[in-house]
Amino acid sequence: MPIATTTAPLAGVQDVTERSVVRKAAWRLMPLIMVCYMFAFFDRINISFAKFQLQSDLGFSNVAYGLGASMFVVGYVIFEVPSNLFLYRVGARRWIARIMVSWGIATALMVFITTEWHFYVLRFIIGAMEAGFAPGILYYLTLWFPASFRGRVTSFMFVASAFSGIFGAPVAGLILGGLNGVAGLAGWQWLFLAGGLPCLVLGALVFFRLDDQIEDARWLSRAEKDLLSAKIAHHNRDIADHSLWGAIKQPGFLMIALVYFLLQVGSYGLNFWGPDLIKTASGGQAASVGFLTAIPYICGAISMVVIGRLSDASGERPKFVAGLAIAAALGFFAAGLFDRQIVPLMIALALVGSGIVASIPTFWTLPAKLVTGAGAAGGIALINTLGQFGGIVSPVAVGWVKDLTGSTTPALYGIGILCLVAAALLIFAMPESLRRNDRNP
Repeated sequence: MPIATTTAPLAGVQDVTERSVVRKAAWRLMPLIMVCYMFAFFDRINISFAKFQLQSDLGFSNVAYGLGASMFVVGYVIFEVPSNLFLYRVGARRWIARIMVSWGIATALMVFITTEWHFYVLRFIIGAMEAGFAPGILYYLTLWFPASFRGRVTSFMFVASAFSGIFGAPVAGLILGGLNGVAGLAGWQWLFLAGGLPCLVLGALVFFRLDDQIEDARWLSRAEKDLLSAKIAHHNRDIADHSLWGAIKQPGFLMIALVYFLLQVGSYGLNFWGPDLIKTASGGQAASVGFLTAIPYICGAISMVVIGRLSDASGERPKFVAGLAIAAALGFFAAGLFDRQIVPLMIALALVGSGIVASIPTFWTLPAKLVTGAGAAGGIALINTLGQFGGIVSPVAVGWVKDLTGSTTPALYGIGILCLVAAALLIFAMPESLRRNDRNP
């Protein structure tokens, strides 16, 4: 996980540089965080892979499926801010471990659903148990990495979401097809077991492997701790340590929450309806749909890494997020235009993945420009909560449009327009504090 910079050694300490310490912290923390986030993201999208079998076995309509998918987000947003504030009080290590174990159990219990109400209630519980995970990790990264490295570090975290699509989609297809009927369980039931049970092991690893703060890290020397702490403090010197209410009152706070909502409408549009679009256009079986679904996420992973480095090099975060939102909008327009033709559809979805998937990690470099401390913990969670309403709106709206018109095309055009609105806000409506260049703190 190479992280490059040109920083002189800490005065009086031989060979201790910002580059070496950040690289050491990244290798220690990021592999486990990436695996955990990969399962977290798979937990969100596995319902889209299970859609065809689950609807067939249980007789759910598109609206029922969309509502059940959205109930995850309802539980998530209700408990998001309280969860992150509690994480701030008890420490990331304990709280993230708790999240991993509880959502893993809840996901595995999906094997027992038989009715729509079972579906709705359990999806709500899964969302409630996972609440706080992503913003908790994002807050945790602000404690360990200086601002000028966060584009790359955050992109590493979110590459895991692309891996969920790259590897999760084909594996899901193989599970749905190869394990269907094994031990009396349907393929979709095996899929939820595969997503839930490994999280119990990951929760234990988080508890024993992560440290809450730099001072707790026995794997860093005193000089390395002092350098890393000093660099983070230097970048944060003009940022106040607010309460949650103080964070909300900061200029631009609610604006970036709106931007995140719009981006999430696009993200959930791809996550929940991408496999359905591919299935309709290709007429393929579960395994082939799974492999094709991986393509947008492969493009997103490449784009994340490239854009993470470019945005760190330039320090101009809003412009990069806006450019990615525009690329996603063009992809959604093209997907609506070619929704029945598999080759141009896959090109369009690859563009969507390159834009919307990669926009999320670069976006998350913005909130830390406004607040630190408790305000950052609660504020990041609140932005994520408000943004997650996009996960409620998008699946239900697209499902309703498809049931009403027999086509997802009008909904795809609508999502593309919302992505353009997000780009316009980023370019024309951001306050100076958010437009500040991270290369010149």
